[in-house]
Amino acid sequence: LSHPSIQDAAVIGVPDAKAGELPKAFIVKSEPSLTADQVYNFVKEKVSPYKNLNGGVEFIDGIPKSAAGKILRRVLRDKQQAKI
Repeated sequence: LSHPSIQDAAVIGVPDAKAGELPKAFIVKSEPSLTADQVYNFVKEKVSPYKNLNGGVEFIDGIPKSAAGKILRRVLRDKQQAKI
């Protein structure tokens, strides 16, 4: 969220045969020119290697949240499973 072109973000784990799970980011852009590579490189500079977004970066219109404002990661996981 500290990137100036990111309005909102959520991260889930996606299955991986070798690592077990890899982090995947769902991003809401505030700047239309933002690319997945820019997000990946921005995060790579700030986190440990195992936290890199090797599961991918996906841009969506909005992060699903509960009435209390908590991120509904279950909805994002279901969306990811539907793609597989």
